Amino acid sequence: MVLIDGALKNYDWGSPTAIPELLGRRGTGEPVAEVWFGAHWAGSAELRGSGVRLDEHIDADRRAALGATVADRFGSLPFLLKVLAADAPLSLQTHPSTEQARRGYEREESLGIDRDGEHRCFRDRHHKPELICALSEFSALCGFREPTETLELLGTVPTVALDPIRARLTAEPTPNGIGGLLEWLLRQDRQATADLVGSVVAACAARSSLPFAAERQVVGDLGRRYRQDPAVLIALLLNLVTLQPGESIFFGPGNLHCYLRGTGVEVMASSDNVVRAGLTSKHVDVGTLLDIVETDPMTVDVQRPSAVDGVVSYRSPVDEFSLQRIDLNGHARIEPGPAILLCTSGNARLESRAGSHPLGRGAAAWMAASEGPANLAGTATVFRAGVGPGTDSGP
Repeated sequence: MVLIDGALKNYDWGSPTAIPELLGRRGTGEPVAEVWFGAHWAGSAELRGSGVRLDEHIDADRRAALGATVADRFGSLPFLLKVLAADAPLSLQTHPSTEQARRGYEREESLGIDRDGEHRCFRDRHHKPELICALSEFSALCGFREPTETLELLGTVPTVALDPIRARLTAEPTPNGIGGLLEWLLRQDRQATADLVGSVVAACAARSSLPFAAERQVVGDLGRRYRQDPAVLIALLLNLVTLQPGESIFFGPGNLHCYLRGTGVEVMASSDNVVRAGLTSKHVDVGTLLDIVETDPMTVDVQRPSAVDGVVSYRSPVDEFSLQRIDLNGHARIEPGPAILLCTSGNARLESRAGSHPLGRGAAAWMAASEGPANLAGTATVFRAGVGPGTDSGP
């Protein structure tokens, strides 16, 4: 059991204050979008004070670090824990299934696209399901809305520029119809898109007491940032959800989504595969996106679980990860690893047969499978990321 320091990611959509404040550091004014507490090659955490990367530490004795079952099945730590802090929208994106990731990775390898290159979508062979748990109020676009509801929304945006979208949704309000509309929007030339976005932004700004005010506000804000981007119009088709602290959403493969604003704890399969649809200066691969995006309308499943003995468990249908929030007021038993603990408020002490460490706000610790259970004492909120309940780490 050791304390670890996360790898910072300074993407331009990040907050200059949220993550530095969590970590107890002075902000530099530079945006800090994410801090990674995991063993992914693109941003491994480090063992505090040693300069040793967590992935190197695990590789030195995988069976001791991960347990026999996890080591044999996955070969490396299968999850990645992050804190994400968005001051501006992220790219509109989706992630592949395992089979799609394998095929995409092999295709891009055969084409000689550099793994770190800007035109790379598949940087590894793994799927990337993910779960976000809000630390602050957190807003996102998530999956396609029922077409009948989208038509109601479009009815509150007074511009004939949306007539082609209305007509397509009315004629074929099915996943195939949504897929065709998505492709039509993504294939528009820049000038036609700019004209359409401009008309929609102006219409969304019109004063109105009609429903969908929050959705129109989001689309208007996106349109002012990305005037020639069809993803602004795609946002009209997606569910808008706002999480309160402690609430979460799970995102499966193909779910088209965009984080808009807020700070959250995110856990995912240890992958960096992203296929973007827009709202970004990064590479957009329309063909690949259309191959993997899920166009079935969905109702967003916001998780609001209750604590049991001070522990909140979030639902995840995958074996790579699980997430719990421990609302500590006294003592709690922490199950054996492989696991990463992250304190987001208060102060605690973590003790096991491997040693004892203070765990204050912003501190994180790695627990190997070989160490057995630990004890956590104090008053704090601590997140525990581990493997899924269907994966027994074994001795």
